[in-house]
Amino acid sequence: MAKQLDLFPDPLVTEYLRLTREEMPCLARGGRPDWPVQEDHCFQRIVLDHLCSGVWYDHLAKPAYKNMTQDQLQQAIGLCRRIISDDVDLKRLNQQSLMWRGKHC
Repeated sequence: MAKQLDLFPDPLVTEYLRLTREEMPCLARGGRPDWPVQEDHCFQRIVLDHLCSGVWYDHLAKPAYKNMTQDQLQQAIGLCRRIISDDVDLKRLNQQSLMWRGKHC
């Protein structure tokens, strides 16, 4: 997948996609079985919903990575890194994201 990511000229987009499409799913399937999600789209949902404080597609045009500002990309990358380093609770973030969507855990 790394070759596909090289197609994006913006290094922030590339990093955001690398984290959510590759690193986080890999960690979830390997060393982080306690994480509540494993799929790339789930990590993107959680990160984007928290970035927007609600259902992300109510605030950003699809696809999100093409419509996020540089500041939003930096914030999303920062949140991904905080999730990876356990500085924030992914389970709590996921529950909040689901609540914004009317789905209760």
